[in-house]
Amino acid sequence: MKPAHIAIIMDGNGRWAKARGLPRAAGHRAGVEALRRTVRAAADFGIPWLTLYAFSSENWSRPADEVTDLMGLLKLFIRRDLAELHRAGVRVRIVGAREGLKSDIRALLDEAEALTRGNTAINLVIAFNYGARDEIVRAARSLAADAAAGLLDPKMIDAGLIAARLDTRGIPDPDLIVRTSGEQRLSNFLLWQAAYAEFLFVPVNWPDFGPQDLADAIGEYAARDRRYGGVEAKEAVS
Repeated sequence: MKPAHIAIIMDGNGRWAKARGLPRAAGHRAGVEALRRTVRAAADFGIPWLTLYAFSSENWSRPADEVTDLMGLLKLFIRRDLAELHRAGVRVRIVGAREGLKSDIRALLDEAEALTRGNTAINLVIAFNYGARDEIVRAARSLAADAAAGLLDPKMIDAGLIAARLDTRGIPDPDLIVRTSGEQRLSNFLLWQAAYAEFLFVPVNWPDFGPQDLADAIGEYAARDRRYGGVEAKEAVS
């Protein structure tokens, strides 16, 4: 079996650059190339859902010049790659808070989603300005507001209602979460959605991640038994 949804924490750009005596910006540029390779490989392997942790809500605390470089890369990626993604049948979805983003960034995110909305070859979810705790808080506030307005009985709130208020509503939970660079933590990524995910931490910095690494991750997933708290293993995609 193979996973229907792979989520990746793209980590190690800075380490990659430091090991080569290069500025961090060079690592981020190399990371964009790895992103392109991975999207193509996921499509080739028949993975219908791919989520990439591109920019966390905590990343704004990085040095201003690094944030500027990252925003520039985002703009370049969308402007240069969006047409190709569209031709390849990739549907782009963005998760994360959009309030407070600069208007040009919001416009690019909206454009990427609008242009590719009808595509069905593969779903590419970009987590941008995303933090899982913030996502859950926003969902809770939305439910609380409805309850206060008399539109919702608090006793009716269950996991399904909460999931329907998350940024990822309509998106299946990840079957496999991969983190590159060897670090072994989620870093505020998909905390709710990861409840039954398999985890894989690979000692490869993101710029060096390639199709074979993705194939290896899929193979590792296939070798595991997913029980969801039960006795018998269950398959995601046969």
